[in-house]
Amino acid sequence: MKIKHILNIERSSEKIVLTIPEERLEQVKGYQFSSPVQINGEIHNHAGAVVLTLHIEFSLLVTCDRCLKETEQAFSYDKEHMVVRSVNDENNEEDYVIAEAESIDIAEIALADLLLELPSKMLCKEDCKGLCPVCGCDRNLTECNCGGRIEFT
Repeated sequence: MKIKHILNIERSSEKIVLTIPEERLEQVKGYQFSSPVQINGEIHNHAGAVVLTLHIEFSLLVTCDRCLKETEQAFSYDKEHMVVRSVNDENNEEDYVIAEAESIDIAEIALADLLLELPSKMLCKEDCKGLCPVCGCDRNLTECNCGGRIEFT
């Protein structure tokens, strides 16, 4: 997205409505998207400070880390970034979106944001009881008679 006009003109803004194409999502390893990634947002210049705000929505097919049930989960994130032409200190580079050649890749920014926000453990529901370590029954569906205790002799 070319943003030269936003960088140069105070109080300028542009709405963002974008769907990340399926072929681009296939490049994200380790995740199975069950819906397109929808991005709505705005980039605006307020008194020389350029701010990018994004609302990101998508769904994933996930396997619960406790009970191994496959489920579809919807995710929604709001992110905000400062956009700059360059940074003087490389240590602060990750704090900003750098508009090289006065353009930015909204899809790349949104994908990086959503990957950083995803939970490290995927659960079918917050209170998932998981599988019994002894008999393997799904504790969400039934109570087992083995007590779920592993005894070592």
